[in-house]
Amino acid sequence: MRFTCEPFENRNEAGALLAQALEHYKGTDTIVLAIPRGGVVVGYEVATKLNLELDVIVPRKIPAPGQEELAIGAIASWGNHDIILDEQAIRFLGVSEEYIRRQTEVQLAEVNRRLLAYRGTNEPPDVKDRSVILVDDGVATGYTTRAAIIAIKSLGASRVVLAVPVGPPDSIEELRPYVDELVCLRTPTPFLAVGYWYRDFRQTTDAEVIDLLEKARSAPK
Repeated sequence: MRFTCEPFENRNEAGALLAQALEHYKGTDTIVLAIPRGGVVVGYEVATKLNLELDVIVPRKIPAPGQEELAIGAIASWGNHDIILDEQAIRFLGVSEEYIRRQTEVQLAEVNRRLLAYRGTNEPPDVKDRSVILVDDGVATGYTTRAAIIAIKSLGASRVVLAVPVGPPDSIEELRPYVDELVCLRTPTPFLAVGYWYRDFRQTTDAEVIDLLEKARSAPK
């Protein structure tokens, strides 16, 4: 099996490299919205190195019945709570509208729980007429990323930039039309999984997310 690139050492290194690619946003009114949990580590590096505000946005996948890891859609905090659905998978699996409705309520409840835990409020940040850099530690299918993009646009952002260290070429190209700018440092083939492209991909905890957000808020601008 032949790989087209080397893995990142950790999320911090990936964030520092992303910041270099986003240098043209340094010191602007742009806000970085990171996807928890791992994406916050990457987003913290981007925000602090570019002297930008950092906050989070919480998308959640809608899992297939009995298969928690298989996404049939996604939804994100804020906006109109538009649901991204994989209609082909839904038809193939025979998923009912009632199941999707119940799961949407479950995932939105988890979204609100995380927002309150991380930020102390579920009110959205002020992104109206601002550029937003959406950051995660990687893209796989792109469902949760798309849900986050739609939510950011519905809040009135003037420009949406997707910045991720790694993702499969097909998912990255499918996301490109949804944003004004897309920065992806590596698009390996075969892709396998996001975690494969980090030597250290240990799970980020809620406490780490909260700590990084507090550090970013207290950092001099």
